[in-house]
Amino acid sequence: MHTFTDQNGYTVQISLEKGAFQETPSHVFIICRCEEGWLLTKHRKRGLEFPGGKMEEDETLEEAARREIWEETGAAVSDLHFIGEYCVHDPDQPFLKTVFFARVTDIEKKVDYFETDGPYIEKNNILHVRFQDSYSFLMKDDVIACSFEKLKRSGFL
Repeated sequence: MHTFTDQNGYTVQISLEKGAFQETPSHVFIICRCEEGWLLTKHRKRGLEFPGGKMEEDETLEEAARREIWEETGAAVSDLHFIGEYCVHDPDQPFLKTVFFARVTDIEKKVDYFETDGPYIEKNNILHVRFQDSYSFLMKDDVIACSFEKLKRSGFL
């Protein structure tokens, strides 16, 4: 378990194992890779980030991940892998997110990408460019660093 403080001043704990927290995850965050590079979405307020969001009623985490990728980028998921879970200790309402790694294909142009401006493919080293101003604060914290360490150890990178 790794603990850090995010840009909003909240304590965040990340575990790269399932079931490390008492809470049940209700959000997903998906690190997406396509043939051309890293598949991101441009959130209208936060900037460039990996897709993610809240689970809907009667939906599994995996279904939520696939839906969020489709809604925010128009991409289809070819395979999906659990990476970890992290808890954001927001004093108003703490929440738990599950992190997945997805390989995606067939990015389809859509009319509506919900709260985003659609897909963005990053061809450069994401671990370096994520600190640029155009990137969301979600891309700049230890969740990304810890997740990429696991991706390397697991042979996905």
